[in-house]
Amino acid sequence: MSNAPLMPKATAVWLVENTSLSFAQIADFCKLHELEVKAVADGEAAQGIKGLDPITSGQLTREEIEKGQNNPDYRLQLAVSKVRLPPVKPRKGPRYTPVSRRQDRPNAILWLVRNHPELKDTQIIRLVGTTKSTIAAIRDRTHWNAANLAPADPVTLGLCSQIDLDFEVAKAAKANPEAVLRKEEDNETLLPAEVTTGDDASSERELDVQSVFAKLKQLKRDDQDEDDDGR
Repeated sequence: MSNAPLMPKATAVWLVENTSLSFAQIADFCKLHELEVKAVADGEAAQGIKGLDPITSGQLTREEIEKGQNNPDYRLQLAVSKVRLPPVKPRKGPRYTPVSRRQDRPNAILWLVRNHPELKDTQIIRLVGTTKSTIAAIRDRTHWNAANLAPADPVTLGLCSQIDLDFEVAKAAKANPEAVLRKEEDNETLLPAEVTTGDDASSERELDVQSVFAKLKQLKRDDQDEDDDGR
């Protein structure tokens, strides 16, 4: 973690929006998977996360960014900080959530379950201050308000900090790499729009329409036969 920038996802957001660095370069610098960076660029991930300028935070220089933009094979080097920061200690016990924000916790839990399935229940509890029974109900969609829940980033909701979230995600990825691989494979197996809306899909819709009309004609003939019998 010492070679990773502070708040890697927020840093990745800034680099995607403000530089022409490749996804591979940003992923290498921020210690993320290249698919995660692509998802950030496509607006599918890190929604609501404000970009962190690594230049003003002293983690990267403009010269280093220019080197990377001029050479796609160049790997950015993290600037050596002149200020020694104390190590971030993991939070012990569940986080206290203000009363005004407790109604947002189910949405945050749903976001964590969908976007970071590698997280353990104890980690989600530490991040948003909830209970195992609530997490289980949201996973199983047996929560009393399941139909109205909408996934929302807990950082955006103010339920946890980006540093806490990144720490727990990195810890979970290290302990359970199989879950991370499964999540990446799921992202890769999504069918493109041209497949789902191509000629095959159109022909299937035409067949469905024809079958519906055939059934309607058959019902009309049956009704006429019944009328004739009744006479």
